Amino acid sequence: MRFLTLLGGIFCVIVVLLDAFQTIILPRRAAGKLRLTRLFYGLTWKPWRLFASLFRNPRKRETAYSFYGPLSLIFLLVVWAGGMVIGFALIFYSFRSPFNDTLRKGFASDLYVSGTTIFTLGLGDVTPQSETARVFIILEAGTGLGFLAVVMGYFPVLYSAFSRREVTISLLDARAGSPPTAAELMKRHSYQGAEQALSQLLVEWERWSAELLESHISYPLLCYFRSQHTNQSWISALTAILDTSALLIAGVRGHEARQAQLTFAMARHALVDLAQIFSLTPVEQGPDRLPPERYEQLYKLLCESGVSVCRDGRSFERLRDMRVLYEGYADALSRYLRMPLPPWIADQAHKDNWLAVAKLRAQTEAANPPSGDSQNIANLVDHHHDF
Repeated sequence: MRFLTLLGGIFCVIVVLLDAFQTIILPRRAAGKLRLTRLFYGLTWKPWRLFASLFRNPRKRETAYSFYGPLSLIFLLVVWAGGMVIGFALIFYSFRSPFNDTLRKGFASDLYVSGTTIFTLGLGDVTPQSETARVFIILEAGTGLGFLAVVMGYFPVLYSAFSRREVTISLLDARAGSPPTAAELMKRHSYQGAEQALSQLLVEWERWSAELLESHISYPLLCYFRSQHTNQSWISALTAILDTSALLIAGVRGHEARQAQLTFAMARHALVDLAQIFSLTPVEQGPDRLPPERYEQLYKLLCESGVSVCRDGRSFERLRDMRVLYEGYADALSRYLRMPLPPWIADQAHKDNWLAVAKLRAQTEAANPPSGDSQNIANLVDHHHDF
């Protein structure tokens, strides 16, 4: 029986250390079914979603969801520390609790010694009575010190990756609206010479998608961290970029379609791999985000904005084929993380700073037209009023 207790204690310590290594240090997706981190999030996220769904106010509900990411990190560290305390306590118990303790006996004394040792308190009120106990106390103290050092280095890396992700999402607000939509992104890049700016934007989002894939596969916990504003999320931003890239590939003429192919490939790769982290299968019978009547509305909006759309009758079918490649995964992640997907066309546009600035700039140009361009400026003012 004592031997089995020793094996159980060693197994518990090894499982905790291996899980912490795979979660914090290993720069790739961790494999294996016996993982405390996966079990922890599987057991805690669903009850938290149920709790957050009780809030009817969208802002309060989103705030409740936002608490989960940081709190889960703290409680995950508690689980790791607790697992090591119990593991070393079982090891001490297998050696018949070799301590001089006047207040408690047996496993309770072992837990106390293990707890004070792992956190390097060194109270000295309980002393070991065998060489073996001293060796394991030294091992546990070193493990606790190393664990604390690794955790202290883990937090800055995690929040640095989160900050880099959110900066680019915030920049999208002025370029695609809030929430971001493909229609708004194309509409705000319909001015003369906007092709280069749109291509550059797609280049930046290709790199952002690659960074998202690298950081969130190494640290899946980041997927639960939510953006600062209710209308923003990394899933909605990634989906809006995929929508725009698919639209450029399937139904818009222009040289930026080449960069759209590269951005689409990288963004879809990130979306699929992140869905696989949570063992999610693509949703096949989800709601149609762009039915034919909405596509006609999108087509009309792009034409009115001056976008060079393709006029053949197969553009809708090509766009639908592109959407099949990613929408199922996006829908699966959206349902799991409770982050809504953006529409293709905003039914009720959310006002942002860009609209106010664009309107004032249009008024400035209207009040100071160059010779011969009065009609063009008047058209520009009407165009901005449409927003």
